[in-house]
Amino acid sequence: MRIVLQRVLGASVVVGGDCIASIGHGLVLLVGVQDGDTVAVARRMASKVARLRVFANGERGFDRTVVEVEGAVLVVSQFTLMGDVRRGNRPSWTGAAPPGVAAPVVEAFAEALETAGIEVQRGRFGAMMDVALVNDGPVTLVLESDEVARPPA
Repeated sequence: MRIVLQRVLGASVVVGGDCIASIGHGLVLLVGVQDGDTVAVARRMASKVARLRVFANGERGFDRTVVEVEGAVLVVSQFTLMGDVRRGNRPSWTGAAPPGVAAPVVEAFAEALETAGIEVQRGRFGAMMDVALVNDGPVTLVLESDEVARPPA
């Protein structure tokens, strides 16, 4: 699983001219699911996102979590994050999970964030989406499930 996390002042998703999701202060999470990702991986990644200290607390720039600042999260599925461009000029999508596998993993990720007490809005899986956001900072991080430590047992 690969997640591009952006701290935002606000964000929205429009599909077919209709705004289907919007948030104020919080995080936009572009989520790519790779072949082999599971619901357990999604829950681990959600736990990491909920605990990341990427918001300011007075003079300390990175001291508070999205939960602590009562921010919202916009989850947008994005299979193109799994694109491999190491060879040639056209991305290869062979590492991306098929839609029937990816959709429930993305939903499990969003549900785990909600369980952590975060307001979650969602894009529409598989749709062409217009995503608008206003970066805060800007703060942008990339999280890879292979690199996020498993929590202690």
